[in-house]
Amino acid sequence: MSTPVDNKGLEEPSAFTTFLKRNMQLLLVTVALVVILGFFSLAAPGFGKPTIYLDIVLQAAYTGVMALGATFVIATSGIDLSVGTGMSLVAVMAGMFLAGDKMNLPLGAGLILTLLVGALIGLINGLNVSILGLPPFIATLAMMMVARGLALVISNKASITIANPGYKELARGTLIPGVANAVLIFVVLTALATFLMNKTLLGRYSLAIGSNEEATRLSGVNVRLWKIIIYVVAGVFMAIGAILYSSRGGLVQPAEGVGMELNVIAAAVIGGTSLSGGRASIPGALVGALIMETLKKGLTMMGIAAEWQFVVTGIVLLLAVVIDNIRRVRENAA
Repeated sequence: MSTPVDNKGLEEPSAFTTFLKRNMQLLLVTVALVVILGFFSLAAPGFGKPTIYLDIVLQAAYTGVMALGATFVIATSGIDLSVGTGMSLVAVMAGMFLAGDKMNLPLGAGLILTLLVGALIGLINGLNVSILGLPPFIATLAMMMVARGLALVISNKASITIANPGYKELARGTLIPGVANAVLIFVVLTALATFLMNKTLLGRYSLAIGSNEEATRLSGVNVRLWKIIIYVVAGVFMAIGAILYSSRGGLVQPAEGVGMELNVIAAAVIGGTSLSGGRASIPGALVGALIMETLKKGLTMMGIAAEWQFVVTGIVLLLAVVIDNIRRVRENAA
């Protein structure tokens, strides 16, 4: 005769409790964003103007789009250090394709070729990591230097002006009145990336590879192929970010993206994507990008020198990583 089992205290957690547990990091960074906005509204004269908030969102769209792609790479426990100078190279190539004194291609053809350049950079990164077996840090560090050099060589170290009016409208235009197209594109791509991460094999395998690559391989997944695909997807997102960044004024600077990889990676990590892999948050990357641009704008308006802004950015990134490590240790101990 079996003994009855007392199920008291074993009730399923409520839907609200489950929601809080799954989205705690997103909620925390959202609260942090609100606190930072409040601080600068008090500490920086003129910060509370609506135009300042609109400018922050517009600036966040450029780095945020690239952070969306970087999130997939970081989810695999990889890294992409080439996203900043890669953006410069892609923007230079956009100038070569579309500038009136260069190839002067139609807008559609130029944009497609620009996206292909980004995909090619991602493909090379993916092949180096997956086929050659190079550590992602080394592979993308090499691409970072190569992309920086090529951007300077191809542009002859000179800025490129893209006078095509359609190109400028990509970022500054207002398909929806009062909302810059760059912001609209950022929101749409965030929704797309969220779908890819949560509902497709791309996201599922990104997280699985980051959690346990060997177990994923033994389960029958072609890990090498999926790593290549993930880096290509990140390259496409980087290319879109480059297009939005350079189209805001129609001027391409060959060295403009140097150092931008820090902001992109920080946005993803602050938003809840673990550098150890296996955990990612696309909406968190959006909020992370807003935090990074808010810090940049607020510190600038307070008169803080640019070199000290790098210090603050580094500290924020360090705190995000420390918090992620503490959370991971607690989860493993549970």
